[in-house]
Amino acid sequence: MKKRVLLSFLLILCGAVVFFCQEVIEEIVVIVNDDIITLSQVKEQDELLRQMLRVQFQGEQYQREYERRRKNLLNEMIVERLLLQEAQIKEINVDEQMKLYIENMKKENDIESDAELFQIMRQQGTDPEEWSKQLRESIMKEGVIFTEVNRNIVVDDSEVVGYYKVHSKEFKVIPEYNLKAISISAELKSEEEVEAKKREISEKIASGQDLAALASEYSDGPEKEKQGDLGTYKKGELEKSLEQAVEKLKVGEITPWLKMRNGWILLKLVEKKEERVKTYEEARKEIEQQLFAEIYQKKLNEFLNKLREKSYINILKPNPLDIK
Repeated sequence: MKKRVLLSFLLILCGAVVFFCQEVIEEIVVIVNDDIITLSQVKEQDELLRQMLRVQFQGEQYQREYERRRKNLLNEMIVERLLLQEAQIKEINVDEQMKLYIENMKKENDIESDAELFQIMRQQGTDPEEWSKQLRESIMKEGVIFTEVNRNIVVDDSEVVGYYKVHSKEFKVIPEYNLKAISISAELKSEEEVEAKKREISEKIASGQDLAALASEYSDGPEKEKQGDLGTYKKGELEKSLEQAVEKLKVGEITPWLKMRNGWILLKLVEKKEERVKTYEEARKEIEQQLFAEIYQKKLNEFLNKLREKSYINILKPNPLDIK
């Protein structure tokens, strides 16, 4: 501990680190025990965060999410350092996990050797050494969390039963409708042509002909290629006017012709699943996962707080990305 305090003291005095006697001076943002987080490292993580969020969000949504995540970026970097340091203290060996992960990657992508895999990475602009380093560190952090948090969590059966009894309404299954259809497009047709086609189809249905066969012959929509099959819809997924018409049907019945924006449609209710509450056995796994997640988050926070309490953390620049 004396060495750690001495190192930290020297770093505070310097306020910067000079690497290999070059003239490049690196600003220190945070001291984490015997390690440091530099300004360039924070900027690098900030850029990675931007790139990741740009894939998921756009416009104002991207900006809101970025600002939210940016505020916690430095704290996340501190936590990562603490976990890596703990992994080193516990001498967690991840060589086998690394090997297995890479073997699975090669198998999934039909790649024969590590050399071929790394060559493909280079062609795609990824440094294999940096990738391997990040993968190793990620597995090490997961190893610490599993050892200190996950394996100490037990979800008792009585807790699962108790949760179901109190919250059974949370496991309501909404109605589902399996439908077939015939649609007629009004585009490029006169009103008379549309009415004649509707009348012809209705007469054939009334005479007992199968809607699926008629859909294959007459339908103008994509269901034509599927013998009228529209698939299954949950309550709330259909257009309101169509859903209201379907709700009045019994299985096997067909709606009247329904007006749509670009034409008309007939719907047949093939199957209906009524609203119900999942049984305990159906809901059990979901409840176990939910309870596990709640306990996990609580224990993780407790572990990280203890890790912080026993560590030396000195934040020299609380808002490093605001520095011009």
